[in-house]
Parts: sequence; C-alpha cells; structure tokens
Amino acid sequence: MSETFLEIRNLALGRRGGRGYQPDGSRQTWGGPLDPLISRGQKAQRIFFFEGDLRRLPAFPLAPSGIERTGAQQVAQVPGARQVRSGETMKIMPRSRSVVFFVVALSAASAQLCFGQEWEKILAAGKKESKVAVIGPVGADRRDVLVEPFQKKYGITVEYFADRGSGIGPRLSTERGAGQYLWDVAVTGTTTGLLVLLPGGMLDPMEPALVLSDVKDPKQWRGGALEFVDPGKRFLVMTPSQRGTLFVNPKVVKPQEIKSYKDLLNPKWRKKIVMDDPTKAGPGQATFTFFYLHPELGPNFIRALAKQQPTVLRDYTQEIDGIAREKYSILIGVSDIVAEERMKDGLPVAILDPRQIKEGSDVSPGSGGLGFFNRAPHLNAAKVYINWLLSKEGQEGFAKVNGYISARLDVPTDHSPWRVPIPGSIKTYTQQAIDIKDDITALFKEAFAR
Repeated sequence: MSETFLEIRNLALGRRGGRGYQPDGSRQTWGGPLDPLISRGQKAQRIFFFEGDLRRLPAFPLAPSGIERTGAQQVAQVPGARQVRSGETMKIMPRSRSVVFFVVALSAASAQLCFGQEWEKILAAGKKESKVAVIGPVGADRRDVLVEPFQKKYGITVEYFADRGSGIGPRLSTERGAGQYLWDVAVTGTTTGLLVLLPGGMLDPMEPALVLSDVKDPKQWRGGALEFVDPGKRFLVMTPSQRGTLFVNPKVVKPQEIKSYKDLLNPKWRKKIVMDDPTKAGPGQATFTFFYLHPELGPNFIRALAKQQPTVLRDYTQEIDGIAREKYSILIGVSDIVAEERMKDGLPVAILDPRQIKEGSDVSPGSGGLGFFNRAPHLNAAKVYINWLLSKEGQEGFAKVNGYISARLDVPTDHSPWRVPIPGSIKTYTQQAIDIKDDITALFKEAFAR
C-alpha cells in the first residue's frame, strides 16, 4: 500500500488483521462499526473494502478537481474491491488475507495536492532565479556543508558570504541605506538576530516560507514545535545545544573533581583561573549570563568568583593555550567548538560534561539561527534553501560540522551526546538574556574593579 498511495498518504487508512494506521500515521485498532472511523477529522466520501494482493491497487492520478470521484472510480475497478456503507460492521479477516480500507477524503486530498503543487511551483521558480544569496558562519567546512549539498541537489547556485556576526549589522545597514537588498537568508547567531536583524526590521515571518511537510510537522522538532526567539516568528533556532562552560588540563585537574561551579571558589584555585571576557559578545558573555540568571548562583557568585583573581582574556587561542601549557588550571567560558578543535590537535584540554555539574550549563544554538530577509532578491530560491536546510538532510550536515545538536528529532546526536539539551536548562539566547547584558557588564566592572 505504501508504494501505491504514498503520494496521497492522507487519503489512505490501511488495515491488516485488525491493526491499521490513521491518516496522520499513528497506529490504531478498529473492530466495530465504521462510523467512528469516518468521523476522525476526515470527511469521508466513499469507503472501499478490498481483499487480495495489495500490488494490484493502482496509482491513480491526482487532479485539482474531481479527486474524490477519480480515486473512487479507479479503486472500484480493482478486482476484489466493493463499496461499503457507513455503519456496516467491520469483519476481522484471518491473518493469511490482506484487508485494506480506503477512505477517499476530499479535504485531505486537496491539502496534499496543494502542497505538491506549491512546492513544485516554488522549486521551478527558484531554479529560474538560478541562485540564492546566503550570509553564514566562517570556516571552510561550514561553508561547504551550507553550499555544496544544496547546489548538487537543486542546481541552484549559493552565493555565500562568511561573517562571524559582528560585521553583519554594519554591512546590511550600509547596503540597505543605499537601497541595496542583496541577501536572501541569514545563518547566524541569535545575538545578531535579536540585536541587528529583528530591530532593524530586516526579516520576514518564517512560517509562510515553510512548505515541506516534514519541516512544518511539529512532531519532528524537539519540544513539539519550531522554536523562534521573537513573537513575530521571524528568527528561528535550529541547533539549541547544551554548552560546555568549564575546561581543564586533565594532567593538572581531575575532571571529576569539579561537581559544582561553587567548587571554583576553593582557595586552591586562586589566581589559577582564566576566563573569556564577558563584556564582549561570545561564549564568555553567555557563561556570565548563565551565572547571573541561575537561582543558585546569581550576582553574589560572580562577586565571589572575582575574589579568586582570575585572568581575563579576549582571545580563544591564548585562553586554551594557557591551560594546555599549565599556566592556568581552569578555563571559564571559551568557545567549546574551538576547544574541541584544539583537542583534536592533541592539546591536553578536557571539556567538563555539564551533566556532572550540579547547576548544569546554559543552552545556546551558537551560529545556528535562521532568518529570511525581507525584500529578498531571490524569493523562491530562498524558500527552497530554507526548506532544504530545515530538512533532515540539511540539519544532519549542519549540526555535525558545527558539533551542535539539531532541534530535529530524527537527526543523530551521537557526535556530541553531552550536548543534547537538559530539560529546564537556562537559555542564554532569549530576549531576556539580551536585555540584561548591560547589567552583567556593569556587575563585572564593579566586581572585577575594571
């Protein structure tokens, strides 16, 4: 049945030996009158009872009109099919015989048909536009995964501009101020989304651009829904992941020795801690936002940490090299992605698993935010790109190359299992987190006498 009716899957109710499937794909059992079956949210026009080889069932054509009539006629022509009346009691057949009920539902057929027609129309128009312009994260591997598979699949060229995030605002402000609207899609961090793209009125609502059924289906996504950072649903979070916030040299510090951030207040770590500057956007700021918002840490913990006289740096390489060379024992708030890359090079650095720390860590998508520019020059190609990137194929590549965890539930997490979000974790990519940035900077300057 799946081969024959997959193109119109919402039309079919399959049944074999007393077990079957609802139009939404959920398993259901039936054993009584057909009336309850008909009333499950589908307006059934005809019901056909069929015994025999499922391979004899035809794949009948779909048309904008007359779908119910066409489907009913062709199913009725198959040997072994007969129409049944509402209220007829269903007979459970022996296991050796195949039994299938088909509900030809006009409403479901129309929806499925419209979906197919809309996608084909957008795809054809996107290919005619021939390219899509994307602003994305830096790194050749990230560029490759956001460009090559899409170009190969659809034949649409990706014009890619790499930016760490800080340069996006000035660039777009200059371009748009001159009446130039050059970009279609932004793949960047939520800080850029919340501080630049959204307040600048640069994005369109995302949901109207989502066409593929597996992209729109809330059951495909962690938490049962696509996650947006704004009420207008203009900036989407693709890769919310648990973040590594503490790093040690395992030759100097046993990773299991630290079970709480309050362990950092032990006098033996005085002047042996290095941290990423929390006054600049980045992982250091996210870490201090987490400290500030956590009910068991808060501002008083930050003040106590300052008394340990940690060294504050603004360069990831210096910070990581500092603990690798045993100049420092503990590192707070560096980029865990950069740390992992250096670990692959053989540096003696370990990321503490947030699951072993009492207070956990924050959740952040890194550069895994997605925006759809308004006044996009390649509107349809942009829609094709967005749907592809949010598909299983697109998310598998993007999540793995970044070391992130995709919000899609069907994307593997084995590359970084410790990054799977812990329920209830603090999110440092929300508007609330952005709004307290100035408070954190002021507290840091006060506590660290800067």
